[in-house]
Amino acid sequence: MAYGDDAELAELRRRRLQQLQEMQSSEAANAQAYAAQEAELTRRDQERTEILRRILTTEARERLARIRLAKPEVAAAVEQQLIALAASGRIQRAIDDVTLRALLERIAPEKREIRITRR
Repeated sequence: MAYGDDAELAELRRRRLQQLQEMQSSEAANAQAYAAQEAELTRRDQERTEILRRILTTEARERLARIRLAKPEVAAAVEQQLIALAASGRIQRAIDDVTLRALLERIAPEKREIRITRR
């Protein structure tokens, strides 16, 4: 009886060790995939920053940075549009602050008027 229990115990230990090794290998693969994803996002962000640096003047970049703090979704939309224009070759010169403000006026949602009535 002791021999059968030892063989069964050894088999259980072997299976558990195999499960642990499979879990470790899958965790390592997940970590590598996550690191690759992070590297890709960092690369894209650097690329986007470089493109914006080339097509915007210093004042326009500063304005866009301030807008990003207040309204990140509007800043992202403006950046996407600027990058698309640059990629299509429709930008001949650097975009200055005045041009950026005009673009923002077209993209930014209309302001709602708030009225308060007292009774």
